[in-house]
Amino acid sequence: MKLLLIEIIVCFFAGMGAGLGTGFAGMSAAAVISPMLITFLGIPAYEAVGIALASDVLASAVSAYTYGKNKNLDIKNGFVMMITVLIFTFVGSFVASKVPNSTMGSFSTVMTLLLGIKFIVRPVMTTKETMTLVSPKKRLIQSVLCGTVVGFICGFIGAGGGMMMLLLLTSILGYELKTAVGTSVFIMAFTALTGAGSHFMIGGMPQLLPLILCIGFTLLWARIAAKFANKASAITLNRATGVVLAILGGAIFLVNLLK
Repeated sequence: MKLLLIEIIVCFFAGMGAGLGTGFAGMSAAAVISPMLITFLGIPAYEAVGIALASDVLASAVSAYTYGKNKNLDIKNGFVMMITVLIFTFVGSFVASKVPNSTMGSFSTVMTLLLGIKFIVRPVMTTKETMTLVSPKKRLIQSVLCGTVVGFICGFIGAGGGMMMLLLLTSILGYELKTAVGTSVFIMAFTALTGAGSHFMIGGMPQLLPLILCIGFTLLWARIAAKFANKASAITLNRATGVVLAILGGAIFLVNLLK
């Protein structure tokens, strides 16, 4: 009974952190759920990543639906970026397999923390009107290049996809924050589905209870965060996103220290 309660509590906080990160910033659930399941429940790393990716699928999908309903989603360029991300993730993985000691486990955590601080100190105040000034052809080329960079880094390092996408969408492609997050979660829903499917095919089905709990809690908090984010003003969303990312980055760092 005690072990069951601990399992529920760990999955609740893992799902809450992952859901808030997904709904506010298009962050991958794997960055939060995996270290918590490994550290506090002793779940094998490969299995924990599979659970995290499965949790990401519905959470990202419902977030993308919420952002899309509020017209904060660029499906056309997002689809182009998604295809490029998937292709170059495989390329990055292949290159990484040929290079020794290529893993950078702390990359995603540090990036989450720094990106959170960036949104608090220097908020993204681009408007949709400014976004429309970029020609469709230029936006398409930028989407391909952005997808190439994100995909290769994800495949090579094994982390940081959601954060990399948000950084490039806001800083390089000049997206307004809500549209950047909406497009990011749209892409993440498909990449997470691909990742979860391959994990389960290779490693088999994970433990059922943590899987169900993490999917449910992540979905709940992602829905809450996405609804709040779409109603918030630009400056409020920047601050809320920054605070959530900074807290999650710091928390994940501490969890990793406990390993």
